Amino acid sequence: MTPSLAAKPTGPDRLAVLSAERYRQVQHLGSEWNETIDTLLSHRSVRSYLPDPVPHTAVELAVAAAQSAASSSNLQAWSVVAVEDPERRSRLNAVAGNQRQIAQAPLLLVWLADLARPRAIAAGGGSAGEGLDYIESFLLGVIDAALAAQNAVVAFESLGLGTCYIGAIRNDPERVARELALPDGVFPVFGLTVGFPDPAQPAGVKPRLPQSTVLHREQYSDGARTRDLAGYNKALRSFQTEQAMPAIDWTDQVRNRIGTVEALKGRHVLAAAARRLGFRLK
Repeated sequence: MTPSLAAKPTGPDRLAVLSAERYRQVQHLGSEWNETIDTLLSHRSVRSYLPDPVPHTAVELAVAAAQSAASSSNLQAWSVVAVEDPERRSRLNAVAGNQRQIAQAPLLLVWLADLARPRAIAAGGGSAGEGLDYIESFLLGVIDAALAAQNAVVAFESLGLGTCYIGAIRNDPERVARELALPDGVFPVFGLTVGFPDPAQPAGVKPRLPQSTVLHREQYSDGARTRDLAGYNKALRSFQTEQAMPAIDWTDQVRNRIGTVEALKGRHVLAAAARRLGFRLK
């Protein structure tokens, strides 16, 4: 399953190719290429999949990679549910707005902030577990889940599989919790589709902001922001054209996504939903 790099250039030449794909403008990344860097810089969201099932061994390897991620205080406050059943995936897809990638992918992983496990451990030892009632603990579970999932993504991609994060799982976390039989204290953070990419509909590498926008040294500075954003709008429009996507400036996307409560697609009530799912969020 491991993709061959034999046909690709390696070393500084390959790094230059990866940099050009990721930034679409000059970005000097040095010359220290390796296969891990190659996998990371080649990441793309895959939305078209072959129907072939994901081997269980690949899932287990990816979960091992996920468990190798850092975990705050080693609490390991996350879990993941692997959903292969087409009918269950369809019901979860209804929550997410019926997305093509969920319909096509043979596997949907739902990543969870899991405070039920530490809560049970505390109760078993006669402790009230009061520390779990605070926003810090909720954030800890969310961050642990995100770190774990990203390690899994890198593992899947190194095995020739494609992935796509599904934040729309949070459109109705209570419905997701019922579907997955989640106990109190477990919150669905996001989904992740997994499958073999359809070569007939290849995904491109979406350009990112230049490092001058996101990398600050010693103190935060936004001096180059206006110039950088104009250049990034141009780079992203080029990508959109190649992928037959609607053309829209990134700055307009940002404004549209955060401009109104309606743009949050129901997620403005997540705090109340989290409380109903057993999180006190003090």
